Amino acid sequence: MNDFWTTILDFAQTTTTRVGKQLMQDFGKVQADQKADGSLVTQADKWADQEIRDAIASNFSGYGILSEESDQSFPGTEWCWVIDPLDGTTNFTRGIPLWTISLGLLYRGTPIFGYIYAPTLNQAFHGFWAGSSGLATPTGAFLNNHPIHSSVDSPSNNHFFNLCSRSTAAIKNGFPCKIRMLGVASYNFLTVATGATLGGIEATPKVWDLAGAWVIVQAAGGVWSSLKLEPFPLSPGEDYSDRSFPTLVVSRPELVPVFQPLLEGVKI
Repeated sequence: MNDFWTTILDFAQTTTTRVGKQLMQDFGKVQADQKADGSLVTQADKWADQEIRDAIASNFSGYGILSEESDQSFPGTEWCWVIDPLDGTTNFTRGIPLWTISLGLLYRGTPIFGYIYAPTLNQAFHGFWAGSSGLATPTGAFLNNHPIHSSVDSPSNNHFFNLCSRSTAAIKNGFPCKIRMLGVASYNFLTVATGATLGGIEATPKVWDLAGAWVIVQAAGGVWSSLKLEPFPLSPGEDYSDRSFPTLVVSRPELVPVFQPLLEGVKI
């Protein structure tokens, strides 16, 4: 791994570890306000957002920033960091120990590096996915620096599939896996990357929910299937605050036709 990618990885690790340490002090102890879209936000979200944005500005001059809590329009810069400073705010406020800090690095509007840290679990995920960028990137997906890969198993009653709270219409008699609901979009998809689940759906994720996981899932061998609009590449000047990108993620291509028909009743 060359110096550039080492710098990127080290920055993501150092920044999310520092921010995560403070968030752990606030975990389960802060009050949330409701935003216009119905989601929750706390002072911890806002603090983490500012800390990460300040760190990016200090280390990556000229890079754009797209964030859930502040800059929600894609600036159109060649390089841009996408931030979700606290994915799973409802879990965070209720004391449920599953929430993440998510970073994605975009090149010409498409993620090529993702880093997601779950402080309560001491789990740090990262991955590189060059796609069609033409860049020479490292390869692979990792959990605490150990390689991870999606499952090659077939569905059974001993395997899991993740739903979000807005996709429960998919639950039918004969669903081919056990159902889980985690309440954190990024972690929903990461469980596919690690092989823990065979798939997952998010009916209303925003671009900052997706950017980091988009890289890690594909780098781990999983399949990313957009159910409505393709999220990437982003369009310069567009405001992404009110755009959702319904997504199905599965562990291998053969499972797309298995699960996608079961999602027909889900409103997207």
